[in-house]
Amino acid sequence: MTFTNDKAIYLQMADRVCDEILADKFQDDDRIPSVREYAVLLEVNTNTAVKAYDELARANIIYNKRGLGYFVTKGAKQQILKVRKKEFMDNKLPEFFRQMKLLGINKEEVCNLFDQYNV
Repeated sequence: MTFTNDKAIYLQMADRVCDEILADKFQDDDRIPSVREYAVLLEVNTNTAVKAYDELARANIIYNKRGLGYFVTKGAKQQILKVRKKEFMDNKLPEFFRQMKLLGINKEEVCNLFDQYNV
C-alpha cells in the first residue's frame, strides 16, 4: 500500500480495512488479520496498526474477541456506506461541482462518462 501525506497512516490503514469490508473481502463476523499480520503486510510499525484497529473499534466497525482476534461487527458495511456517502456528498461533490463550473463541463458530459464507467 502506498501512503499519502494528506492523512495519518493509521487512518489510511483504517480506510483500507473499510474498503475491504465494502468490497466484501470481509463480511459480518469474519476474522480480519491480526494487528501484527496487518502491520507486516503493509510494512508499518505495529503501534500504527494498533491505532488503526483502535480507531475501527471505536467506530464499531470491528470488535475484539479476547484471545481470538478482531472480527467485523454486524452491520459494519452499512455503517461504512452511510458515513462515506455523507462525507462524499458534503465534502467531495461541492468541490466537484465547483470545478465543473470553472471548466465549463456540463451535466451531459458527466452523465456520458458516468455511463461509460458504471459497470
